[in-house]
Amino acid sequence: MDMARADSFRTSAGGSYPPAALPYGQLRLLSSEELVEPAFLAAWKRLVDSACEPNPFFEPWFLLPSLRQWGEADRVVTKAWFYQGRLAALLPVVRSAEYYSHIVTHATGWLHANAFCGVPLIAAGHEEAFWRDMLAHFDRRARRALFLHLPLIPAEGPANAALERVLARYPRVQYTVGEENRALLTGETSAAAYLETAMSAKKRKELRRQHNRLAEEGALAFERLEGAEGLAEWTAEFLALEAAGWKGEAGSALASAPDTRTLFEQSLAGAAAAGRLERLALRLDGRAIAMLANFITPPGAYSFKTAFDEAYARFSPGMLLQLENLALLERDDVQWADSCAVEGHPMIERLWRDKRRMISRNIAIGGPLRRNLFRLLMAWETRPRKNQGTST
Repeated sequence: MDMARADSFRTSAGGSYPPAALPYGQLRLLSSEELVEPAFLAAWKRLVDSACEPNPFFEPWFLLPSLRQWGEADRVVTKAWFYQGRLAALLPVVRSAEYYSHIVTHATGWLHANAFCGVPLIAAGHEEAFWRDMLAHFDRRARRALFLHLPLIPAEGPANAALERVLARYPRVQYTVGEENRALLTGETSAAAYLETAMSAKKRKELRRQHNRLAEEGALAFERLEGAEGLAEWTAEFLALEAAGWKGEAGSALASAPDTRTLFEQSLAGAAAAGRLERLALRLDGRAIAMLANFITPPGAYSFKTAFDEAYARFSPGMLLQLENLALLERDDVQWADSCAVEGHPMIERLWRDKRRMISRNIAIGGPLRRNLFRLLMAWETRPRKNQGTST
């Protein structure tokens, strides 16, 4: 295979998952082994560079470690879409009977607990063709799935806009089943100007006081790193710091389980090798008391994981580190940053004042009988509900 033309990758016709001809292109269902073939990896990286919107959780350096940990158990199949012989979209998919609190067999974009965006990687300019082919594929091969579930799609992104156009032009029953609004950092301004707008003078004064009091405890220094130098030691320090707090006590820290520890180690190493990693730390006498890992995915960024030493909580080390993180606004290659935090997060929403709306949607697939059953599910999930606590 000529690596200069690796984006024209084709797997052999005799493979486990033969290509399916569709209105615009071809869809191949790839195993984990096929994903790591050198020619496909080269095509995948080209797709990342040309994607209409970034999703680090579907880039090779994150998705491959994720599949190694959970892909086999979850029976994940990665759908790779080719347009005129070139890889133009990618989405990992599972078929599952577990649907929130119900037992309903469906097909769904695959995410795990440490992946925070479900938008497919789609080459810019091919969004509508991809969605038409993907829906046609599920119509033909619905198998036992009642519907297609797409979790955590950026509502205002180009991929969802293209899906909306396709659904308007070729109507089928669909509805939004979930929505969350995450803290978003955006703006064409300096870090100092943003802080002045986002926080009151009283709160800024309080943070300066906490910084000064913390500096009285020892030598206080801020650290920003890129690349892989010292990464293994930094990663081990982060894992230990997180595990020492409430997450460790609750058993939800990354280091609490071998699979999440390994994912963190491998994804950070891969992100650094791909030029996607930024590491921040606030150090007191050389020891980290707050740490943060960002994935830099132009034109955006994702704040992946953060931890702080709870023994210094009275000084707000996590918030002090986030003040330094406002420098993302001053990068030429970053227009916005997704906090990846739950809606209503008590710390980050005090500072990051914009919102990124993420939606999860269900879309009808298959023939008339299946779609009629889907309408019943939609009617149940979208039925009017009485407000809790309201008197009647």
